[in-house]
Amino acid sequence: MTNSDDMPACALGWHRAGRGAVLATVVDTWGSAPRPAGSQLVIDRTGAMQGSVSGGCVEGAVVLEAQAALADGQARLLEYGVSDDDAFAVGLACGGRIRVLVEPVGTVIDPDLLAQLVALRAARRAVAYVADLNGPTRRIDTTGHVDRFRADRSGVQEDGYTFVAIHNAPLRMVIVGAVHIAQALVGMAHTCGYDVTVVDPRPAFASIARFPNVTILDDWPDEAFNAVGLDARTAVVTLTHDAKLDDPAIIAALRSDVFYLGALGSTRTHAKRVARLEQQGLTADQIARIHAPVGLDIGSRSPAEIALSVMAQVTQTLRR
Repeated sequence: MTNSDDMPACALGWHRAGRGAVLATVVDTWGSAPRPAGSQLVIDRTGAMQGSVSGGCVEGAVVLEAQAALADGQARLLEYGVSDDDAFAVGLACGGRIRVLVEPVGTVIDPDLLAQLVALRAARRAVAYVADLNGPTRRIDTTGHVDRFRADRSGVQEDGYTFVAIHNAPLRMVIVGAVHIAQALVGMAHTCGYDVTVVDPRPAFASIARFPNVTILDDWPDEAFNAVGLDARTAVVTLTHDAKLDDPAIIAALRSDVFYLGALGSTRTHAKRVARLEQQGLTADQIARIHAPVGLDIGSRSPAEIALSVMAQVTQTLRR
């Protein structure tokens, strides 16, 4: 069973099952597209598909081209003009153009190369799939394209023919403190595509009844972080107001590559926190990574509004 948005794993599984598989990937698109460059659709020889390359206006045509690609073993670079009427039907204000790269697995995409890509994704490694739009060269790169990895941005290089598909690890959010704000934040984070883990050793707070369908760890934060594994695709938010819980979490996060660390508490509370962290040997540069008081200053009052401000700040930090 593969994740519903793991198109490379889906394509590999279908190929190995003898169904035939084609990966269709958005190369270029209009400015207000519902699916950005890098979006993928997998098609088998019967026309079954998973994923999406548009809001629905070109999928049918791509499926037909994919079946033809399976028959002749050749890649295709397709370009579609989307009419104003079709664009409006899928939620756009106006039409435009879209280019889609169609690659059959087994001829154009080496199954071993695809398996390597799938394995790196499963290991939460940032990996780029690089394709020559004018020729047969396909390769995997884990060291270059730093700016594209950071911006999570697939696209064609300046040379006009090298396409780079960025495969970053899924975004994660670890929330320390199963409090009321966390209940609202979990839903917002899920909606924004984050895998969410709630950490709280207090059983009265961290219950399935309060957090259904959420991974809950009842360990102390530093122990839980060791189990989760923090990386550059992880955001950490501490909400307990209890130094015994928040401080170990903050220290562990500051010693990791998390892209965001936010801590609940007033300016005065944070000043006391800074003093404690300095005593623990944290440097001024490390401490400056903490967003505190947590969230954008939008005048939030209720738990839901505070959660909204936090999610906005996490997004701003990620995309900036």
